[in-house]
Amino acid sequence: MTRFDTDRLIFLLDTVRKEGKHLLQTARRLSEEPVDPEWAKRLENDLDLSERVDAFGARFGRLQDTIGDKLIPELLRCLSEPPGAALDNLNRMEKLELLDSVAEWLEARNLRNRLIHEYVRDPAEFADALRRAQELVPMLVRTYDSLNRYARDRFAAENGNWPLELGSE
Repeated sequence: MTRFDTDRLIFLLDTVRKEGKHLLQTARRLSEEPVDPEWAKRLENDLDLSERVDAFGARFGRLQDTIGDKLIPELLRCLSEPPGAALDNLNRMEKLELLDSVAEWLEARNLRNRLIHEYVRDPAEFADALRRAQELVPMLVRTYDSLNRYARDRFAAENGNWPLELGSE
């Protein structure tokens, strides 16, 4: 691995850490009250609440995108494995025990799309989707932490400026 490759990997790990930190902050703020259909109906008239939901959906999706579309392929390149299609890359991460479940990852991806594109057509359905997305945030954090530890164990000697794990902050 070249120094350039290590720098790119560390840059992506640090980016995901920052994105994850923001997602965790927003998720905590959303969990202050129960999410149910009545709560979801308030989104239409409560600007602060709707902005928090929008921030959560954007951060949830951004974290998935950065991990799945950038970090995982870069880690594979650093391991001298050519990245493939997204599903193939996720399957490889699951095989390396760096991803809990490809099925959960795909569920999170579908939830992300529902949160962004369907919004509040059906308050009960939206509340269910938002609650499930909140339940999947720890899976995204564990995935980042696993990828970070795995990469650090293999490449940290090349660069001592390694990003922290999200679970350790």
